[in-house]
Amino acid sequence: MSETVFRARALTKVYRMGESEVHALRGVDLEIRAGEFIVLLGPSGSGKSTLLNILGGLDTPTAGDVRFLEHQLTGADEAELTRYRREHVGFVFQFYNLIPSLTARENVALVTDIAVSPMPAHEALAWVGLGERLDHFPSQLSGGEQQRVAIARAIAKRPQVLLCDEPTGALDYETGKLVLEVIAKINAELGTTAMVITHNAAISGMADRVLRLGNGRIVGEEKPARKLTPAEISW
Repeated sequence: MSETVFRARALTKVYRMGESEVHALRGVDLEIRAGEFIVLLGPSGSGKSTLLNILGGLDTPTAGDVRFLEHQLTGADEAELTRYRREHVGFVFQFYNLIPSLTARENVALVTDIAVSPMPAHEALAWVGLGERLDHFPSQLSGGEQQRVAIARAIAKRPQVLLCDEPTGALDYETGKLVLEVIAKINAELGTTAMVITHNAAISGMADRVLRLGNGRIVGEEKPARKLTPAEISW
């Protein structure tokens, strides 16, 4: 069996809003193995993004324990979490967060400038099918192309984990499939562990495992009988 990359025990997150408390996570136990493709399903407010942000070092738990390989994330200070994110994690969000005044190549190069052993920007863009669009600005790219630039930026530092929060949420059906194909290719060919948040249950067919969240807890786990390609998914 492949090694465990994430291990969480009794993971809890409480946000305080004035005098009230919002329980985003309620004692989540979780193990993710190297090279898995995980889909996180659940309604808004179920804790999906909070869980992904804690695993990615963007947020910290109120209680519980979470580790990435030999890294103890619980109790890590901001400098340690910044180094962890820089060296091990790639992020893809619903909105692309590209700098409008920079070309596709330059947007990706922002990451390669701070990574330990980066992939050249042109190589990362070729991986996502944009080898001919290196010098185009975001305004000259479609929504799907901009999202693929964001994915290239995420993988350029050769992360062990790719964390994707609704990566197709702002895209139409056909464009969303192209983006999913890129994520599946990175998972399969580079061996990158991928976790994808979605409201779209159809995407779960691509997964090795599906984790369903509800009210801050993991309420179900499924292993699809056969892992589908993005081309086989319809929603």
